[in-house]
Amino acid sequence: MYIAMNRFKVVKGSEEAFEAVWKNRDRRLNEMKGFREFHLLKGPENSEEGYRLYASHTVWASEEDFRDWTKSQNFRDAHKNAGKDSPSRPTYTGHPQFEGFSIVEGA
Repeated sequence: MYIAMNRFKVVKGSEEAFEAVWKNRDRRLNEMKGFREFHLLKGPENSEEGYRLYASHTVWASEEDFRDWTKSQNFRDAHKNAGKDSPSRPTYTGHPQFEGFSIVEGA
């Protein structure tokens, strides 16, 4: 199993807009070999720096299945509005931070 996560620092006051982008996008993940789960996680607020932490979390049968997703047309379609000119772009600071994990042990 493989878990892929992207962490986002969402500008305070933009949480609803950020969440709406995710709720309304056509991910088409369920069409991909090895896809198991998706979650958008809402984390703590950092009031000093003015953002709330979010993470997108996907579970895959293997890292290879995840890599195949990132090279697919489904991936390009799901991310076509995520660029610098996207209306959602001003809602987060910096670039998303990717973290990938192979599962060593689980229940």
